[in-house]
Amino acid sequence: MEQTVDNLDRPVLKPGIDAQESDDMLAAMASLGDEDAFERLFIRYSKRIARLIGRFFSAPETVEDVAQEVFTKMFFALPCYKPDPDASFAAWLSRITVNACYDRLRRDRRRPEDSIASISEHEAARLHARLNHSRGGPDAEAEVISRDLAEKLLANLGPEDRIVLALLEIDDMPVAEIAMLTGWSKSKVKVRAHRARASLRRILSRYL
Repeated sequence: MEQTVDNLDRPVLKPGIDAQESDDMLAAMASLGDEDAFERLFIRYSKRIARLIGRFFSAPETVEDVAQEVFTKMFFALPCYKPDPDASFAAWLSRITVNACYDRLRRDRRRPEDSIASISEHEAARLHARLNHSRGGPDAEAEVISRDLAEKLLANLGPEDRIVLALLEIDDMPVAEIAMLTGWSKSKVKVRAHRARASLRRILSRYL
């Protein structure tokens, strides 16, 4: 089922938080130094941001680290935020989140000691069985990366490839929305997705 930025997870409001206070109103107040307004935005979006980060990282400590980075970036970027009738505050914050995830993936790729462990023999055997079951068809990679080995398989790809495949195949996000989140053009998203699938197909060919 198609999932968009605005329904990744509905904001959860705690008692005492006025649901009628718009994101734009709180953002304007927080940009002027209102700590309570910033806290309200944090409470409203912390769960949603954690869910989005979880598309790229499974370790709870990594999700927490990136989330802290996201809200730090949000704090400093709020004075530059301008309400846009074509893009919600949630979309603006989601873009900051995806960019933070991309930066973290790039940093991790430069540190091999922090990379995900290679696929074990047992996992390789299960992957081989799955691929044979799917007969290695053109959509075999899409089916496999939606399973439990997704993170280890995607770890073999570059940051841009991981971003686009996670959003396309795992989150079933439309190209236009990925373009909005990443700041790429739609054509770049399509080209990158094609290259990412080709790279993943080469990786999966080792297990056929």
